[in-house]
Amino acid sequence: MIFSTLILNQDTPIYEQIENHIEKAVKAGALIKDSKLPSTREASSVLRISRNTVLTAYENLESRGIIYSIKGKGSFVKEEAKNDWQEVNIKWKQRINSYGQTCEQMDIIKTEPHYEKGMISFKSIAPEGNLFDVEEFKRAFLDVMALEGEKLLNYGYAKGYRGLIEYLMNYMEGKGVGGSKKDILITNGFTEGLDLILSTYTQPGDVIVCESPTHHTTLKMMKAYGLQVVGVPMDEQGILPEELEATIIKHRPKWVYLTPSYQNPTGIVMSGERRRMVYGILSDYHTPCIEDGFNEELLYSSSHIMPLMALTGESNHIIYIGSLSKILFPGLRLGWIMADSACIDTLESVKRAKTIHTSFVDQAVFVQYMKSGAFERYVKKAKKYYREKYLYTVEQIKEYIPYEKLWGEGGLHIFIELNHKIDTRELLKQCYRRGVLFMPGDIFEPSMKVTSSLRIGFARLKKEEISKGLKIIGEEISKNIIP
Repeated sequence: MIFSTLILNQDTPIYEQIENHIEKAVKAGALIKDSKLPSTREASSVLRISRNTVLTAYENLESRGIIYSIKGKGSFVKEEAKNDWQEVNIKWKQRINSYGQTCEQMDIIKTEPHYEKGMISFKSIAPEGNLFDVEEFKRAFLDVMALEGEKLLNYGYAKGYRGLIEYLMNYMEGKGVGGSKKDILITNGFTEGLDLILSTYTQPGDVIVCESPTHHTTLKMMKAYGLQVVGVPMDEQGILPEELEATIIKHRPKWVYLTPSYQNPTGIVMSGERRRMVYGILSDYHTPCIEDGFNEELLYSSSHIMPLMALTGESNHIIYIGSLSKILFPGLRLGWIMADSACIDTLESVKRAKTIHTSFVDQAVFVQYMKSGAFERYVKKAKKYYREKYLYTVEQIKEYIPYEKLWGEGGLHIFIELNHKIDTRELLKQCYRRGVLFMPGDIFEPSMKVTSSLRIGFARLKKEEISKGLKIIGEEISKNIIP
């Protein structure tokens, strides 16, 4: 309060002391323009003086234009403090460190062609929001808040909401992942999970091996941390074991990063036999692996294959990052890390230092929704919807696009390798002029090399948009083919 520092004396009239105190505070900038002064009753009580004395001081200040009064609301500062401060203009772009520079340079929201209203965009692989069961989620929210709202709105624990951790332990057990030494940490989606691992277990210059092509966001984060990213080619069954082994022998990487199911961007599901071969190589060379559990619920044509982590038994060199963002409620930003308990113990401390904890309201509502049976009903509906879109998109690609390979067994996207050496970065520019967007293959390459590939996201497009957009892409491809 402004009067807490005012010490009254017997030499000067009290109303003048109040006037001078307020005027000095205004000129010093302690009271800013339009800020409200204490009421005359409040000021008189604090200073233990007559209310009329305060009223006299306020009236004098108002007559001098220092304050103004609004009937029924109080008195407010009218003058603005004058200062002779020099204008400061920091050149922020020149102060960015290498981490910030890499994040900005690889920010595809800023660097890729922007969507304009009326365009057909195959860029997004976000789920279709109209499929979300909002009423079920509302019900889960109300149930949870009625039961433990006062607890959820307070601070939580860095490790996560116990109910969700227990649910996910059972969920992973259903995927074949067991082991008494494993534990779970709740994260703000996949991205925070990977960031926690990279910031804790890597140093600039470390080598990390991944599939080529691979997830753009993952590439961006790895390069932002100053890691050397080495890509290993793939075939229809996943990463090539011989190439992986040769790369591990040559580079002795700190980590291997793999997405065995519905790999982004190719959509490849690594075969069971290939998984065993890859796991054997990782074990032989004692190489830690980050397994990205991407889109594992959206398989259209065959049964699920267990994650690599299901092969570990009591071994601890696989860390699994899970998320349901690409199928269910990406706005919640919920994910998890499953790893050796000693690893989780350290990551818990790192998370506490970075973000304290993930929203306990979100975690509690989410697990209530999952336990209600709504998720199983939603997945059944979503798989039917996306499967129809997937099959239709494949049909249209076959009609309009001259391709060498068509990748993708599930998920919300299809990866195309053209049968002509066409720079898809240049192809994008041509298609953009006709109102069509897609993701060119160079974005997903660790080396950022020019490719003849592109990713098509179809989840949020209507069938007529898919057909029209692919036809335009095909027409532009034909213009680039030299007879």
